[in-house]
Amino acid sequence: HVQLVESGGDSVHSGGSLRLSCKHSGFSFEDSDIGWSRQAPGNVCELVAVMSGDGSTEYTESVKGRFTISRDNAKNTLYLQMNSLKTDDTAVYFCATLTYWGQGTQVTVS
Repeated sequence: HVQLVESGGDSVHSGGSLRLSCKHSGFSFEDSDIGWSRQAPGNVCELVAVMSGDGSTEYTESVKGRFTISRDNAKNTLYLQMNSLKTDDTAVYFCATLTYWGQGTQVTVS
């Protein structure tokens, strides 16, 4: 049974930082591509960062240099470190594989 549970969303001021966590069960990081997507009100869902099973990463242009995706295999947890946050980063952030999605966590930057 695959489960993805995000946490860490909060309200912060511009320039601040947050770290999102996604604890998963039911699969192995090494066997899956997994990433963070976000959706702001009225916008389409946007893939923000992705980590392949081999650990390679990719980011959407708007977060390069500010966001870092990482994982802790022992804790079955995926992270998204977000620095230098902007108001445009306000969205619900989802942890997802190709097949499964978490429930999302709200990030608000003002």
